[in-house]
Amino acid sequence: QVQFVESGGGLVQPGGSLRLSCAASGFTLSYLGIAWFRQAPGKEREGVSCINSDRSTYYTDSVKGRFTISRDNAKNTVYLQMDSLKPEDTAVYYCATPARANCPHPLEPSTQSFWGQGTQVTVSS
Repeated sequence: QVQFVESGGGLVQPGGSLRLSCAASGFTLSYLGIAWFRQAPGKEREGVSCINSDRSTYYTDSVKGRFTISRDNAKNTVYLQMDSLKPEDTAVYYCATPARANCPHPLEPSTQSFWGQGTQVTVSS
């Protein structure tokens, strides 16, 4: 079965950290760009970060310096390390792929071909 499985979400206090994982099964993600999106209640889904097959990366301005995307091709997994979390980071986080080596810009949901089911991140005291 071809799927992404996200994990690592949860409840964290402002200033805290979480690491999200996006594990692929049924296919090899090493040749693909992999993106993280998020969607807060009442808001549109937005692109957060993306890592190309050559490991070059992109971040939206609001997370630069706080989030780090990485990939472990041996584990067929992409990670999103989130530090210095803020309440406005609260959202459901999804991984996705444009089914090609490089992430498209701008990083729009319509450019992605395959999605995971999402994991909830809540930043609150």
